[in-house]
Formats: sequence, structure tokens, C-alpha cells
Amino acid sequence: MTIDDLTDYKPGDYGKKRIKPSDWLNAHIKKWNSEKSEKEKMKKEKLVVPSVCFSRKVGVGALEIADILSERTGLKVVDREILQQMAQDTSLAQKTIELFDERHPGMMSELSAMIFNEKSFILSDYYRELAKCVIALANLQPSIFVGRGIHLILPRDQVLAVRLICSDEYRIKRLAGIMKTTEAETKKRLDIIDKEQRDFFKDVYQKKDASPYEFDLVINMDHIKIPEQAAKIVECAFAQKFDL
Repeated sequence: MTIDDLTDYKPGDYGKKRIKPSDWLNAHIKKWNSEKSEKEKMKKEKLVVPSVCFSRKVGVGALEIADILSERTGLKVVDREILQQMAQDTSLAQKTIELFDERHPGMMSELSAMIFNEKSFILSDYYRELAKCVIALANLQPSIFVGRGIHLILPRDQVLAVRLICSDEYRIKRLAGIMKTTEAETKKRLDIIDKEQRDFFKDVYQKKDASPYEFDLVINMDHIKIPEQAAKIVECAFAQKFDL
């Protein structure tokens, strides 16, 4: 069995057919482009608009919970695949940033300078551009971000940061059922994906672990087993934090 065989699982996949990230971005760019905002309304818009940010180990079910939360609240889900697509397709990233600039002239430079000064971990040009894309996405529409440590990038007072945790046993059994693989095969895949995730956070954020003190809310899926229940808890916390 090759490494590729072991890592063909896409983090977040739970059996639901999803739109291609490039199609998602193109559709939303077209939507944002067609929206006409009055200048007075734009002046009243809050920067950054409140977002939900999920942090998780792969396999806990964060994307499924995010999808349910999206259906309940109307917030759009921005997952790891979409962020990765933006990082790889510079034309899509630039279009998104330009749309933000049109709505809020000069604000990208101001917000970027503030965030980059406060967040000393954003060192490389690649992650600076990714951070700009996240800022733009967060302001173009209220969003639910899944993965990539987005709660560490956006202004903390405008984020409901949620950490989903569970035992390795829970993750292995859940993913084995989704992928129709043995638990031993699933564990091998998770070990590789977990290492990739650790390497990413060490490279970008200089972090080995996610401290519970980073989050507004920590949900243990070993005990809150039903995704709908977890989504309702997050929905309530989001409404309470931002007085919605």
C-alpha cells in the first residue's frame, strides 16, 4: 500500500457530495459582483463581520456540523478545500480581494497592517496572501470557517472560536464507517493526515497544540454525539456572543 493510497481521504469528507471549490468561488464572486450596496449602508457595515471558526482534528465531523449550522443560520461554509483553492489560484484570490477593496476602499491595507503587526506568526508571502483572502471572505458575507486556524488570523472579538474534540477511537470508528475501510487502515491514514496538520500549524503558527484557552467553546463529540445537537449549541453561542 502506497502513501497515496493511505492519504486519498479528503479531510472533512463525510459522504455528502460537495461543489468543487473553484465552482463555489466563481459562483460567489459573481454573486458579490452583482450586489449593489448603497454608500450609507457600506459606511455602517462592521469590519470584520462576525464569523464562526471551527478548529478540529480531522475525523471529528466539523464539516458536517458546519453544514448543519449553515442550513440553520444562512452563514456560508468556507472549508479547507476552498481556502486551498484560493491559495493555488491567484486569479480567484485577486478577484475576491478586489471586490473587498471596491466595497471598502483602503480597508484591506489598514486591516492587513493591523493583523500582520499583531500576528507575528504570519511570516511568508504565501500566508500573508492567504490572510488577505480570509479577511476578504469574512467581510463579503458572514461565514463559517472550518480548519486552517482561521480563528488565529481574524480579529478575535469578531470570531466565535469553536474547538471540536474527541478520542482517537471516535475518529477511527467514524471514518472507517464513511470510507468502508478497516480500523487499522483508517488509523494509518489518520496518522499521516495528523502529521500533515501538525506540520502546517508548526510552520504557520509556531504551535504544537491548540490550547483550550484560544476558544470560546469546546465541544467533546464523545459526549455530544449527534451533529445536529452540536450545531444547535454553536448557533446559540454565536447568537449570544454577538447579540443576534
